[in-house]
Amino acid sequence: MIPRYSRPEMAGLWGPETRFGLMIDVEIAFLEAIAKDKKIPAREIRALRSIKGPYAEAVLEKEKKSAHDVVALLQVVTDKLKRKKAPKVIQYLHYGLTSSDVLDTASALQMARTLDLLIEDWKKTIKAIRNLARRHAHTWMVGRTHGIHAEPTTFGLKAAGWHAEAKRNLARMIRAREECAYGKLSGAVGTYAHVSPALERRVLKKLGLTPESIATQVIPRDRYAGVYGAIVLSACAVERFATEIRHLQRSEVGEAAEPFGKGQKGSSAMPHKRNPVLCENLCGLARLIRGHAVPVLENVALWHERDISHSSVERVAFPDATILLDFMLNRFAGVAERLDVFPERMKKNLDDSLGLVFSQKTLLTLIDKGLGRPAAYDIVQRNAMRTWRERSDFKTELGRDEEVRELLSVRELDHIFDLKNYGKSVAQVLKKEGIL
Repeated sequence: MIPRYSRPEMAGLWGPETRFGLMIDVEIAFLEAIAKDKKIPAREIRALRSIKGPYAEAVLEKEKKSAHDVVALLQVVTDKLKRKKAPKVIQYLHYGLTSSDVLDTASALQMARTLDLLIEDWKKTIKAIRNLARRHAHTWMVGRTHGIHAEPTTFGLKAAGWHAEAKRNLARMIRAREECAYGKLSGAVGTYAHVSPALERRVLKKLGLTPESIATQVIPRDRYAGVYGAIVLSACAVERFATEIRHLQRSEVGEAAEPFGKGQKGSSAMPHKRNPVLCENLCGLARLIRGHAVPVLENVALWHERDISHSSVERVAFPDATILLDFMLNRFAGVAERLDVFPERMKKNLDDSLGLVFSQKTLLTLIDKGLGRPAAYDIVQRNAMRTWRERSDFKTELGRDEEVRELLSVRELDHIFDLKNYGKSVAQVLKKEGIL
């Protein structure tokens, strides 16, 4: 991923040096497990531990000839070990293992660390959203369906919906962390012909992983697809939140705006512009993450005990997606923390609905007065349509309607148009969500 959308810690987890280092960690844990049986001196294993990178340049050079990155890495490590006089480690390095034993087990370690970062990212984002919802628990605004004014709501309740979705994504990410923490050392086709299940358990326990119950040459790729699903849904959540802010920032709405820094420029041509570029960027990045979803799903069906068609997909999809999601979550947390909210504009837009947002309350009140639903609906709708046409006031139109006057007093009509009717459960909902 390009530096523009990369944060150093996450990008570092996907660098070649990290990958090669984790592969060597797997080899070391395996050698320690067989050391007693194969009479490998502890001094030699310490010598292997002391080998430090960088590996990438040397591995790439070896790979030009071997056309195999694991073989190239083993050659580089062996060359370094020769200088440290570790013949037993050289003899038993990668003993009985296939490349995928090391690659997939190292990938599990890499993925687990990556998801640990994303879990912390979601916690930070959830905190920012919770604070936003708490600040605006009773900030009234108009709710919209189909982009049209619907009924009154509060901005805090809107943000509470983000909060609930964010928590679901955190839970998915935690499950994904569990889903990916599986390794395998069962050999070329998963038969444990050269490494016993007991030895595998010992090695993987040392690495903090669980043995795959039935592996072929690789960890089954439905696990990876499940992990990617959590990543995709997280990106979709951020996109949903960002899209809402973009709508609220439109000139015709003007109810909220993402942060705009001192000295920031919105347009090279129009100095007045304050564009929602942060949120637009988040929506674009979500598209990129979704773009890799189908190839990751297609990786599930490999030939026989394995082929290598999955490898190229995973080398691109998982680094790109996790680096991007790390960037997205941190960017959105910053947007939520510093979001400009304009309650006066929210109230003005609510008032500009001409009172039509109270139509359902009017309908239900007429039903409670004894009218059948179709008759009550017709009365409310004809007055609402007149209000639309004439840009009049809905409450006034209802007050002029003879059928309405026969059923509702002025006081009862005033009660219908009282916002308090819509706020009686808001605090309860926010408390249930852990916001108040």
